[in-house]
Amino acid sequence: MGKILVFGGAGYIGSHTCKALTCEGFQPVVFDDLSEGHRDFVKWGPLVKADIRHPEAVRSAIAEHRPEAIIHFAALTSVPDSVSDPGRYYATNVSGSLNIIAAAGEAGNIPVVFSSSCAVYGMPEEVPISETCPTAPITPYGRGKLMVEEILADFDAAHGLRSVALRYFNACGADPQGEIGESHRNETHLIPRAILAALGRIGDFRVFGDDYDTPDGSAIRDYIHVSDLADAHVRACRHLLNGGKSARVNVGSGRGFSVFEIIRAVEAAGAGRVPLKLAPRRAGDPPRLVADTGMAKQLLGFSARHSDLETVIETALAWHRKTG
Repeated sequence: MGKILVFGGAGYIGSHTCKALTCEGFQPVVFDDLSEGHRDFVKWGPLVKADIRHPEAVRSAIAEHRPEAIIHFAALTSVPDSVSDPGRYYATNVSGSLNIIAAAGEAGNIPVVFSSSCAVYGMPEEVPISETCPTAPITPYGRGKLMVEEILADFDAAHGLRSVALRYFNACGADPQGEIGESHRNETHLIPRAILAALGRIGDFRVFGDDYDTPDGSAIRDYIHVSDLADAHVRACRHLLNGGKSARVNVGSGRGFSVFEIIRAVEAAGAGRVPLKLAPRRAGDPPRLVADTGMAKQLLGFSARHSDLETVIETALAWHRKTG
């Protein structure tokens, strides 16, 4: 088995990707400081407990495990927190990423799959969003993701370090076998919060804005099942290992659902009524974010297979019931 070093592999998307890598014949090695990840999510390979902000730890892990490729998820992920504490976000998400990229180059240009975000587009003028749309991030989180994309491009131009940056939309759902799922210490995502509210585990579920220019007034997002995201990362690895060129690729389902549609789907799945409070729009929230998925299909042969709303809600609800 070829080894893949997975930075942030104990987290939500990282752990699902480790499972997918194993199913495809790779050996994942997880590098995670467990500040947000979970030790019990490391099921498919060894764990290196360390911090990407420490370059010697990154170089040591690469030297010891000699991976064929690197997948980089490790990052702070709260958009509001990035606004209130940008220094912390740039130190981890940009400087930490530079440590990984530099070490990958020093070790012989090990190809890198980078966990980017649709946040790089900011407030897009066109929907669906293609990779040719202008990038104009409006938060330190989004700007940090774009900075890392540019660093990767510079290392490719200067040294031949190839990479794929996957700009994904709203990750959701859980492993269909129930082995792992979404488990954040401070849950901010819509679908798990709606489920937790219906199950009576949180009492402050809010809908931010019901006056958008959308059919029901609530914001529309593209929800991509975490198992589909994991598949996209495996395909990106194979693309690079087969000699493919660097690329920046959207990963989404290509379909949008509104906040109120999500709430109705949670209730229809049998979770119970979702008690909610209406709140003003959050600054910088676009009315619609939906991916153009053409490049993912063309370059990686990827299309979402698990991202219908029923599967997303069913797997997420099963996970939260199991872990309650």
